[in-house]
Amino acid sequence: MTDRQSGPRRTARRQFLLQTSAVAASGLVLAAGSRAEDRPQPAAPPLPTIQLGSHRISRLVAGWNPIVGYSYLGVHTDRHMKEYFTPERTVEFLLNCEREGITAHQFSPCDATAQVLRGVRERGSKMGFICLHSGRSGIKDLVESTRPIAMAHHGGATDTLFHDGKSQEVHDYVKEAHDRGVLAGVSAHNPDCIKRMADEGWEVDFFMTCFYFLTRAKSPEAVAKAPPVVTLQIAYPFYQADPAAMTEVVRQVKQPCLGFKILAAGRLCSSEGSVREAFKFAFEHIKPTDGVIVGMYPRFFDEIHANAEFTRQLG
Repeated sequence: MTDRQSGPRRTARRQFLLQTSAVAASGLVLAAGSRAEDRPQPAAPPLPTIQLGSHRISRLVAGWNPIVGYSYLGVHTDRHMKEYFTPERTVEFLLNCEREGITAHQFSPCDATAQVLRGVRERGSKMGFICLHSGRSGIKDLVESTRPIAMAHHGGATDTLFHDGKSQEVHDYVKEAHDRGVLAGVSAHNPDCIKRMADEGWEVDFFMTCFYFLTRAKSPEAVAKAPPVVTLQIAYPFYQADPAAMTEVVRQVKQPCLGFKILAAGRLCSSEGSVREAFKFAFEHIKPTDGVIVGMYPRFFDEIHANAEFTRQLG
């Protein structure tokens, strides 16, 4: 009886394996011949937008730090990100951002910058680029090579120059950017720097405002005034009260502000709920004319789509 039943069983099993192999083979052919980004994609609903000079951009701006391995989570995570974001993957990342309705990207100069921006434009991207940089002498070459819509003075350099009594160098940067025909912004981690520029009436088109005062250690006065409890600390001190302090200043200045590190460099990413709460806090505490810059690392999860959805819902 066993021998009589084994024949039909073997036949059924062989047919099942053949069918499975055929399905798998057809999937492999499809995967080999048609990348996801090459197939027709449904248009994503538009994101809320803000005005930056003469440019209309999405309230969510794609950040740069993960692309060059600045994780603020230690050297191993830095290396992980940097190895993932090859120039080719970075181009695809930015195109995927644009498909989700993200129309601006903040970048910093590095060896692969020109290659990446050229690759994105060659694929038909209309994304606007904001260059974060310091040093007045380098503006001319960067504007010519990367064609950004704006130049923004680097936040860490801003905080240091203000602390050292050299704020005029930042002001000269703003003037040079305007002379080169692009928007001029200033980034800072210290809310007092933003407030001072606004109070003095600098001709700044926009500010980039860090939700955490990461350069506090360079200012003994700021350390003395810091809250007594430090939380979320990995390599840098992320004070829990900092976002409220920065956004209070953001709401007082007339210029558009682009808040960054709203997720505390990954420290608020333990769950979908915590990310949503961080976006909710940001949009509830900045002006309707402001946006956010968020770095993304979509290696294990579609962070681009998730962040775009949070912006549609909350922004």
